[in-house]
Amino acid sequence: MEQIKLVALDKDDLAVISAHLQDAVLRVEDLAYLPRERCFVVALRRFDWEAPERGKPRRRLAALQFKRVTAVRRQKVDPARPKDVLNLLAVDFVETEAPSGRIMLVFSGGAAIALDVECIEAQLNDLGPVWEASSRPVHPILESDQ
Repeated sequence: MEQIKLVALDKDDLAVISAHLQDAVLRVEDLAYLPRERCFVVALRRFDWEAPERGKPRRRLAALQFKRVTAVRRQKVDPARPKDVLNLLAVDFVETEAPSGRIMLVFSGGAAIALDVECIEAQLNDLGPVWEASSRPVHPILESDQ
C-alpha cells in the first residue's frame, strides 16, 4: 500500500481515519497542543491493517493533526510521564452546537484526550518509515451470557 494522506471534514471522514489508526501506539511526548495555532498534533506508529493480507504485519510512522482546537482535556494521560506508551483504540466526534463539538481520542486502559473544536478539520499522513511489527493486535471478544 502506498502512503496514505487523508483529510476529515465531517464525522464520516473521521471514522475512516479512526479505522486506519486503530491500535496505533505513541508516547505521551508525541502529543503536542499548540494553542496559538489552535492545533493539536500527534506522531504515532500506526498498524498497517492491510499489510498482513500481503505478508508480514508492519507499522508505519504517521502524523495526525487537528485544527480549530479551542481546548484540550486529558484523562489518565500525564504530561509529567513523557515515556508512557498509549494504545489508540478509536477517534470519535460528539457534536455539541453544530458544527462544533468534541473529538475524542480513546486509548486502552481508560486513557482519553478530548479536543473541543469549532468544526472537524483533521489530517492523517504517513511519513515514510515502515518496519515489521512483532505481532498483529488482537481484540478478544467478551463472552455473552446468552
